[in-house]
Amino acid sequence: MSLKFVPGRTVDFGDIGEVNGFRSDSYRQATAAKREQKKQEQKQPEQKQPEQPKKETVTTPAPSKETSFGSQPISNGVAKPAAPKQQKVANNLAKEIEMVEHLMTSEELYAHLETSATGLSSAEAKRRLERDGPNVLTPAKQTPEWIKFLKQMVGGFATLLWVGAILCFIAYGIESSDKEKTPSKDNLFLGVVLAGVVIITGIFSYLQEAKSSSVMSKFAQLVPQTCVVYRDGTVKSEMPAAELVVGDVIICKYGDKIPADVRIIETSNFKVDNSSLTGESEAQKREISTTHENPLEAQNLAFFTTSAVSGTCTGVVVQCGDNTVIGQIKTLVEGTKNQETPIAKEIHHFIKLITSVAVILGVIFFVLAFIIGYFWLDAVVFLIGIIVANVPEGLLATVTVSLTLTSLRMAEKNVVVKNLESVETLGSTSTICSDKTGTLTQNKMTVAHVFYDGEIKMLGLLEREVTYDHEAPSFKALWTIGQLCNTAVFVYDEDSTKEMDHQQRKTNGDASESAILKFCDKMAVLHGMKESPDYRSSNKKVLNIPFNSENKFAGSVHITDNGREDGKLHYVMKGAPERIIDRCKTIMVNGEVVPLSTELKSKFDLGYEDLGRNGERVLGFAEKYLDKNRFPQNFEFEDESPYNGLIDMDDLTFVGLMALIDPPREAVPDAVMHCQSAGIQVIMVTGDHPITAKAIARSVGIISLDTAEDLADQQGLTKRGGTKFEDLDLSVQAKLHAQADAQVVNGQQLKDMSEDELDLVLHHKQIVFARTSPQQKLRIVQGCQRRGDVVAVTGDGVNDSPALKAADIGVAMG
Repeated sequence: MSLKFVPGRTVDFGDIGEVNGFRSDSYRQATAAKREQKKQEQKQPEQKQPEQPKKETVTTPAPSKETSFGSQPISNGVAKPAAPKQQKVANNLAKEIEMVEHLMTSEELYAHLETSATGLSSAEAKRRLERDGPNVLTPAKQTPEWIKFLKQMVGGFATLLWVGAILCFIAYGIESSDKEKTPSKDNLFLGVVLAGVVIITGIFSYLQEAKSSSVMSKFAQLVPQTCVVYRDGTVKSEMPAAELVVGDVIICKYGDKIPADVRIIETSNFKVDNSSLTGESEAQKREISTTHENPLEAQNLAFFTTSAVSGTCTGVVVQCGDNTVIGQIKTLVEGTKNQETPIAKEIHHFIKLITSVAVILGVIFFVLAFIIGYFWLDAVVFLIGIIVANVPEGLLATVTVSLTLTSLRMAEKNVVVKNLESVETLGSTSTICSDKTGTLTQNKMTVAHVFYDGEIKMLGLLEREVTYDHEAPSFKALWTIGQLCNTAVFVYDEDSTKEMDHQQRKTNGDASESAILKFCDKMAVLHGMKESPDYRSSNKKVLNIPFNSENKFAGSVHITDNGREDGKLHYVMKGAPERIIDRCKTIMVNGEVVPLSTELKSKFDLGYEDLGRNGERVLGFAEKYLDKNRFPQNFEFEDESPYNGLIDMDDLTFVGLMALIDPPREAVPDAVMHCQSAGIQVIMVTGDHPITAKAIARSVGIISLDTAEDLADQQGLTKRGGTKFEDLDLSVQAKLHAQADAQVVNGQQLKDMSEDELDLVLHHKQIVFARTSPQQKLRIVQGCQRRGDVVAVTGDGVNDSPALKAADIGVAMG
């Protein structure tokens, strides 16, 4: 059964490197073919024209969003100017992160860093600390408060008002110098009013932005304080993290923050939360082997300031302080220039215009005054009066008050406005580049679908239709295993109560197990079954088999609460579906246990593929009632592998699958629809997997048109369980890319693209960028700005910060 909410085919990224290579080539072929076609079209009308001297020009893509991924831009015949100095600086800053330590063996790493498995000596560590400096992020240069205050007083339109005030004072002084006349105080009063407007609005703006800055500063506490390290061959606990140096060997465990960039050399079920750095919502497993050339994809690296969520590890420090990945992101943020807001541009233009008009009129009337016969001093006062009269002294106060009132209304909706001018920019936005994890989604893994009786059943999470049957015996068996083969528990405090929805409650446990716990307890409440504490206590656990990376499954044995199956011990298992199905000889269908035939295995394969290709994490569930003669109820199990042969059993009964995903926030689909109806393009830019990104983009409406993979599926070029998109001829892939109106682009493809190629991608109607690094997010924002868009960026992680700063308006979620 194919999921209804996904029209068309999506790539199964089994070999990510191979797919990246194929799709990059196909993109180039599509682009080259269209360029050649366009050249031929342009040559035809030119044949009748006399030959003109050729000029070396670089054409830029036509700014048409109708252009597809593989189409050729229409040349405007204008030479493309050389990149300005600021652009070159931005390009240098946006270089990809480069590391080689994750590609080395342990022995090569020790030799490269001049260390050993027992760490450094205190003397060597001290020498390196003096050489390299402390392991801290260098604080950004702070602007003194008095300079911030002065900027509010003299910046932009305020400067024109100050000039007007000074001219008024000069005019009053000139009039006062005439002893024969009583000077009018009109110019004095007007000068005081103009100065007062500037001072009052400046103070108001400064206080508003200072209040926002104090709120923003509370989010800067990222760096761990202490760590456990080997020094002089012994373990030293509670050592300040700032004293770590390259080559130190450290120990990290559950709950710790990683104190530096670390190469893993030993691990025990170690997982880290990289969501703030890469956008991946699920905890990432770490291991000692080399898995990927890209450091951010490598599983044998743990990064500074990320969190350990399970297990333990030993690692070698490979980068410290500003040289870490997070440090490079910080440097990228600091080197990114703030964009001038549209209202600031308009005000600057208005100042130039009104100043020119005022000066020209003043000079004209000054000359006329001389011609008519006015005394030169009176003519000067007349000149000043005309210039001051053209200054709209009420504009600054009006703009400031309007923006402030708007920001106060936004504060009622939990929006903190850091810069008053950004309020107007928000209304000018034409493109939104949105992060996925935590912004479009809840950053909470949730069970989205279940598979039993050979079919995928919908739970109403990603689609409105609900197709599961809580009375079905197979569903009850699946629910039972989900409750029992689970170590996650709810944690209750003042922020997490039993009255709250299950999805909002705090848990203690792995993200996947927590999601299953919430699902099972919610089903229990809805359908009159026991919740986890009661059900687990009535089905006493006598053995727990923890998950490990070699077996890829977890299991447990229980004494049943109702003596079912003649009181046999109940052995339940969950894990990687392919590992679970390999240990099964039977399958449950409509509550009956039947042999696992080829037909039933084929249904499992198709269900697993459909769920997996939609970006969901799939877990398989199986069970077996143990032989009473071999395993009586009082049997004492071994607490280590092979657990009395249980992990080697291959005659279990397959029950079903659960598919987990980080679901979208409830309000997101409507918000996306409103933005699109207002003519705003919404682009997803995430560090998560392309398949997951596409599934979420589909569910929230960012993608509704066909990608190249969808077209291939519709044309019968690919099919479920058969030919995949990457198996097609490259020319066919290129043609499909050229025809598609929507595109999912991964980070490896983006890394190989020139600016012109990126501009082609950005002319798509609907776009998703996945597996992107912070540097690539910055490139995407700059690409959108090159085509004249006012760009808003939304994000909630450190990986979003360079793009947030470079955007015309950055919306930090939290």
